[in-house]
Amino acid sequence: MSETMRAITQDSYGGPEVLREAQLDKPEPGPSEVLIRVHAAGVNPTDWKHRAGQGFLSEPPRILGWDVSGVVEAIGTGVTLHKPGDEVFGMLPYPFGLGSHAEYVTGPARAFAPKPSGTDHVQAGAIPLAALTAWQALNDTANLQSGQRILIHAAAGGVGHLAVQIAKAKGAYVIATASKSKHEFLTGLGVDELIDYTETDFTEAVKDVDVVLDPIAADYRSRSLQVLRKGGILVSILPYDREELVAEAEELGVRAELMLVEADQAGMQAVRELVESGKLRAEIAGTFPLADAAKAHAQGETGRTQGKLVLTID
Repeated sequence: MSETMRAITQDSYGGPEVLREAQLDKPEPGPSEVLIRVHAAGVNPTDWKHRAGQGFLSEPPRILGWDVSGVVEAIGTGVTLHKPGDEVFGMLPYPFGLGSHAEYVTGPARAFAPKPSGTDHVQAGAIPLAALTAWQALNDTANLQSGQRILIHAAAGGVGHLAVQIAKAKGAYVIATASKSKHEFLTGLGVDELIDYTETDFTEAVKDVDVVLDPIAADYRSRSLQVLRKGGILVSILPYDREELVAEAEELGVRAELMLVEADQAGMQAVRELVESGKLRAEIAGTFPLADAAKAHAQGETGRTQGKLVLTID
């Protein structure tokens, strides 16, 4: 008889109530894969968006989740980077390699890096998708340099607060938009200039920045083009309506790039080094046992979360 595991599944689109705990067959690692006993897994906006049918995946049933922190249980043919018993963290290939909201998950060995020393699984499980998104946006796409000025929207959110820390680690001058209640938190992360978007139009308060990071879209993207210096770049992590935005940017003499996060071991190693050096840490907004995944989704969908939500698996 096959071994089983607990997992959070959905059989239809809908609100948090469509999530349920189920007993499923424990997966086995294929060639170049590892089987990981999951200890913690972040919950990200992409999880509740896909749960509701707003994303790239085919119709349910499915197990959501891309963030992983855990222990290698077994390795597939050809794996040399990890051994059973190794503590690792990483992001399953986005968007089609999901499934971490479960007791066990398989994924490509090179999607994972050693868990940062001195970091617990909750912290490590909160970091991968959001930190990789920020790293790939700021380092790989924008090529953010020391001394440059960056505007980060939704700076207290999951991606935003990690992007703030990465930008500071790179020596940038950081301007952030957030509600006033989150300003003290962001000041503690090193933000140089704060804008309360509920009271101030950022297009009137900011000019000539080198980079804008936008995790919001809506009218924020078009408005953000107005605050860039000539040759500056807007990076949006919501990659839709690309042609219109790129054309608008070109007319203004700036650039617009729309990106999706990718599984990236070099990026995970860079993130790991930042964590181990004390320059990067996730703010934990709440932890939930696996069975309470629906509650985590409901909290996340309020739009008021400061930092990251994490599922813990005993």
